[in-house]
Amino acid sequence: MLDRRSLLRAAAGLGGLAATSSALMACTPGSSTSQQPLKPQPSPTASGSITLWMRNDDLLKVFKTVIPAFNKVYPKITVDMVGLDIDTKLPPTLISGTAVPDGSFYEDVNIVGQADHLYDLSTLMKPHLSDTVQFKLDVNTIDGKLVGIPWDTDPGLLYYREDILSRAGVDPDSLTSYDLLLDAADKIKSKNPKAKPIPLEQDSNLGLQWLMMLVNQQQGSGLVDGEGKLTIDTPATRNALTWIKQVADHGLGARTKFASTGQIAMLDNDTISLVPWAIWFDFLPQSGLKKSVGKWRVTQLPAWKEGGARSGVMGGSSFVIPLKAKNPELAWLFYEFALYNKIGYSTVYGPNKTYANGLNTSLPSVKAALNGPALFKPVSQLGNQDLWPVDTKAALAIPPGYRIPPWFNQAANYLGVNMQKMIDGSMSVDDVISKSTEQIQKNLVDRQR
Repeated sequence: MLDRRSLLRAAAGLGGLAATSSALMACTPGSSTSQQPLKPQPSPTASGSITLWMRNDDLLKVFKTVIPAFNKVYPKITVDMVGLDIDTKLPPTLISGTAVPDGSFYEDVNIVGQADHLYDLSTLMKPHLSDTVQFKLDVNTIDGKLVGIPWDTDPGLLYYREDILSRAGVDPDSLTSYDLLLDAADKIKSKNPKAKPIPLEQDSNLGLQWLMMLVNQQQGSGLVDGEGKLTIDTPATRNALTWIKQVADHGLGARTKFASTGQIAMLDNDTISLVPWAIWFDFLPQSGLKKSVGKWRVTQLPAWKEGGARSGVMGGSSFVIPLKAKNPELAWLFYEFALYNKIGYSTVYGPNKTYANGLNTSLPSVKAALNGPALFKPVSQLGNQDLWPVDTKAALAIPPGYRIPPWFNQAANYLGVNMQKMIDGSMSVDDVISKSTEQIQKNLVDRQR
């Protein structure tokens, strides 16, 4: 699967998106290590050293800046934060139990496959449950155990070219339904026959994530329900696929890959102007675009029905504590400080050496942070629009109940591929739903049993 951070790093080079993806998640044997309740030592007596794994990217730099503030509260805890390829390194390390870190960053889609090797943090998280957006608790709860400490939310938003909508006579505030979004795309195309306003993701992995964003904003559903039963053949999936097919059949969709050279050109040359995507699309106006810089704006996603949710989730990460960690209690203290303490999350998301305006490609999962003053500043590349109220409203509106199956990555080989065939005209919506359900049940669900 193409993780969000890798996508943004690839886009930063402006040379397009690499076609490679991280290894598919494999089933791992259950851990034989019994769990003992974690009992964090109170400050200032807590002492020892911890090793925490992060991806070797911008977030490593950002989270390292939290350590000095953490040490003012816990002066006797030494934090060694290491950057590495977590997707490659962490799974075999958890299984072998050798040189296991005390804590690690991990993408939400991968956590479920390693749940047997992770601490149940339900007790430690109790004081913070009501202050955490519910869908993040849902995706980190496996078999009744909360195995991840929620970090970021990646809400869906609608990015648009203000100048193009204005010329077409489209008021962005009127884009409250997906039917109206299609109408707007039609109006834009009537002014510019070469326009294909809405991007249709060509990568089957990202395409699946995009589809799930559209599906879970309707009713919090996804590929499975809370019991692990397939939920592909549902009105939510059917509505989303039908809409995507309409975009393709009406000639309103640009077939492209996120952050590729081709997509960047289409964003700059007025081909693409309406982008329902995750919050992290805003990386492109800030780092990849040239001619259209300053012309992009953002608003809420349309709703599938009047009064319905206007946001879904596309991506997300959390922190985990391995069962065989040497100092799991101390790792918890760091994560609790970095994620739930105002100083901690303000340090991560506020202006810093890595992000002059603050980190704005994701949002915290903490309601106190989302409901508080802006953590990042407006950016000129998006017309100095105040992104904070738009972004946080979307994060708080993500429906609860979204679940991630352990085989999510592999599902792209079936539902993701079939959706691509539908967009290209060789499959119907019914075909995609029936064939994907059969393939995933046989090749993924049944093999897990």
